[in-house]
Amino acid sequence: MIFQQKPVAAAVSMALLSLAAMPALAQAQDTPQMQTVEVTGIRASLAKSLNVKKNSSANVEVITAEDVGKMPDKNLADSLQRLAGVAVRTDYDEAEKVSMRGTNPDMSLILFNGHTVSGGDWYVADQGSSSRSTSLSLMPSSVLNQAIVYKTSQANIADGGLAGTINVTTRKPLSQKEKFSGAISIGAAYAQLPDKITPDLNANATWQNDAGTMGIIVQGFKEKRYSRRDSTSRFAYGASSGWDVINTTTMKGITDESLAGTGLKAADLNGVRMPGSMSSEFVEGERARKGGMMSVQFKPNKDLDISATGFYSSMDANNHGRLTSGAMYSMLLGKNDPVGGVTAIAANTSATGLPGGQQVFAQIRNPVIVNETSIYGYPLKVLKSADIVYPAGTAPQYIGNSEGFYRDGANATSSFLDLDAKYRVNSELTVKGLASVTRGEGKTKLDQGMTFARYGTGIHYGLNGLDNPPDSQYFGAGSNTPGLNADGSGYRLVGLAASGIKTVDREASLQFDAEYKLDKGFLQSIESGVRYSDHKRKSGRYNPAQRGGLPPAPTSGIMPYPDNFGDGLGDGNWDNTGFTYAPETLKAYIAAITKTTTPEFERRVASEIDMRERQSAAYVMANLDADKWSGNVGLRFVRTQVDADISTPIPAGRCQRTEPGKPAVPCAAYPTAITTAGDGASYLDNVAFNPNGGVLYYKTPTSRSFTNVLPSLNLRYEMDKDMIVRFGASRTIGRQNYNVLGTGYGTPTCVANGCTVTGPNPNLRPLLSDNVDLAWAWYFKPRSLVSVNVFHSKIDGYVKTGTASQITVDLVDPRDQTVKPFFVNTSSQQGAKISGIELAFEQPVWGGFGVQTNVSKAKTKVDDGRPMVGASEWAANVGGYFENDNMSARLVYNYRGEYVNSSTAPAPTANSQGLSVINGVAMPTAPTIAAGVSTLAFSVNYNLSKNLVLALDATNLLNTRRAQYRYSEEEPQKLDVSGRQFYLNLKYKF
Repeated sequence: MIFQQKPVAAAVSMALLSLAAMPALAQAQDTPQMQTVEVTGIRASLAKSLNVKKNSSANVEVITAEDVGKMPDKNLADSLQRLAGVAVRTDYDEAEKVSMRGTNPDMSLILFNGHTVSGGDWYVADQGSSSRSTSLSLMPSSVLNQAIVYKTSQANIADGGLAGTINVTTRKPLSQKEKFSGAISIGAAYAQLPDKITPDLNANATWQNDAGTMGIIVQGFKEKRYSRRDSTSRFAYGASSGWDVINTTTMKGITDESLAGTGLKAADLNGVRMPGSMSSEFVEGERARKGGMMSVQFKPNKDLDISATGFYSSMDANNHGRLTSGAMYSMLLGKNDPVGGVTAIAANTSATGLPGGQQVFAQIRNPVIVNETSIYGYPLKVLKSADIVYPAGTAPQYIGNSEGFYRDGANATSSFLDLDAKYRVNSELTVKGLASVTRGEGKTKLDQGMTFARYGTGIHYGLNGLDNPPDSQYFGAGSNTPGLNADGSGYRLVGLAASGIKTVDREASLQFDAEYKLDKGFLQSIESGVRYSDHKRKSGRYNPAQRGGLPPAPTSGIMPYPDNFGDGLGDGNWDNTGFTYAPETLKAYIAAITKTTTPEFERRVASEIDMRERQSAAYVMANLDADKWSGNVGLRFVRTQVDADISTPIPAGRCQRTEPGKPAVPCAAYPTAITTAGDGASYLDNVAFNPNGGVLYYKTPTSRSFTNVLPSLNLRYEMDKDMIVRFGASRTIGRQNYNVLGTGYGTPTCVANGCTVTGPNPNLRPLLSDNVDLAWAWYFKPRSLVSVNVFHSKIDGYVKTGTASQITVDLVDPRDQTVKPFFVNTSSQQGAKISGIELAFEQPVWGGFGVQTNVSKAKTKVDDGRPMVGASEWAANVGGYFENDNMSARLVYNYRGEYVNSSTAPAPTANSQGLSVINGVAMPTAPTIAAGVSTLAFSVNYNLSKNLVLALDATNLLNTRRAQYRYSEEEPQKLDVSGRQFYLNLKYKF
């Protein structure tokens, strides 16, 4: 792959300059101090983090929040991205998913207080993704006490972090200095693109009894933010979405005559790649996050310590999406399907004035063709600009769509309750217990929208590179308002949709650990323990029934696109106009044409995931220490039991569907058939219910168990008291995403050679990774570090989607109604490798100034030659800070290199890892690649008095444009921008 390295080069240069200046800076700090100064704030936090890192047996990164609010971060993902080897996924204006060492977020495990935490997603596409990654948008940075990022594993850490594990600890009341203390922060947030101001409130209080044996921490937060994302993209309906090749056999309007004067023949365009659409879209919404945390600690003596912590966070995130798109493929193929269909049965264009109103095909005029080299090294050609137009005199034809969707009741929650106990039995034996329950939910009550087909005579487009929107113009299409003109141009309402989704993730776990001190030579102590967890995942869609018909579109409540739409996207002569309906108008229209039946009838069984996963583990670990050597060695035994109920289609006519409100109709052929679910079947007003319509399903239970042994070794050697060398070797485990194990079976097909069906692969074993890690660190001055870390991981079991398999499931052949084995088109497994290096440097420079810098490179390789999904080769952070008695400030630059921007949980039957034949050559299907991005954030805190602080934070100061492309940068896929955000808070400490 080709990577943009300019921002990284700048970061590396700064790091090298800092390293070059290090001896002089270190020497300058040798001057004796005349008095002792208590270090607080940023400097105290850095010192504590480095001290934990220095003394750890494993290779770790640490964030310690000594003074909450000293960093320009709004959630834990924002904070974690500052660390070497850590990158984040940011879809809007706030980081959400965390990945480590160039891997996908699914390969990193996030723990809170040592246990897993379930979290929901707020956006509808993520709610249905069935990913194992944890969204940190629900976790404000203020809940953080300390986060330890384990880059090397050890036996006493909960398993599941293939690439690494992040353990976030919350504050304990008896760790606070004062008997009673707290803080109140009130302020406002300003989002530049929506141009709206919203309030923020965060408060906490800590109390201890006089004896210091019991304490309570209570924290609450309530924050509201508006967001907006402006985009240009290739997204559209039907075959118009994405990229494909020109084929003059089916695109009959491309002829030598239509290309006269261009120097090209029709044959010259065969196999040239072109975008299927020019689209403009944006999503705006509000995110209201509220919740709190409470921790109670009881420590009656030095031997017993018991604490209970509860956390709850909820985010309401209603959002409104708009899209205006072209349909250039449909035009060239002579198709008039109002939502872009191009199959043989799709409606054809019909040109008046031609014999019999015959099919008419769009032509390509003024083509500009450029050469490209794909990421796999194949030479290709791209149609960089052209006019896609119907022949002169043709009446308006289908040229694209417009849609508006409002996601009402969008919400995400995350909660946990844990009970942690530690008891020192005697001077040699200490035992610990941890019990926890956690629940996360992501839901959208109703994702509702209207779709219009647009009619005109042509489209012009011109690609302007990766960082600028493409030129676009519509010909003969009328204005961007609903309704048809007298000549047939304009918009016609052609469809509506209304559905909801709910995904619930929950886990209960119990853990018991013991440490026995031996202090016999090199062997200092033995740790052992057991852990059991019961994890459940349920996800499903539902939709209300439609009354029937398609009433005329509303004539009021029409909203044009904002005047400043796309201002941050860069130069380009593109159509940035569009329309939609106000949310209340859209909701009223959908409500009038849908009706409530029963919750059971609204189910879409085909989309359901219903899984249970039980994990059992036991470990033993020896802690070692002798002279300059220390470390640990251990074994962890893991058993994973996976049970899934998989939605399986029933052949037509074998069972009958139950009418809503009526007793369930039994089915003798399939006793477990779910006859009460509608699965999108029609239930129209004044139309007799058809019990034989649509597809019915039953659930096929599957059960698999996997046992793994995970050895680990961590060695730490002190070259001197400030120079540490570490070596780590381990085997780690990662579990497959839920949808590749438990998604439903669909599209059964039988031909002469046999029968196939798409579906899951319950035989997929967990991923295993063998890892080695070598690190050198020099803590040459207080709050100072220079380090180098090299690592390599060999992964077995990396998922490969969309492949034929030898797995079979017994289904009924619809041709002869006999039960036969159907081969499942599903996921398989393959190997992958990751190799990389990380450099880090931090040091106070002069006065209150200091610098923090890190850069990492992780090279990934998958057996089939494709790039690893979600893997960034480069990541870098450059941070500077200043602090004195009156104020503190940070300026932080972050860079993440390009990566494959597929879903974090790709569908097991998707062709994202299949082959495409272009010009007779089979090559890997083009992924969607997110280009590298740079961000800049700033924070300043000013002490108005001893207890009163004024804080200003600013994020996304570069107003970063995020771009995506396909085979190369000559094929831009998407460009979006979300604007800057500013936060002003007044904090009172008591």
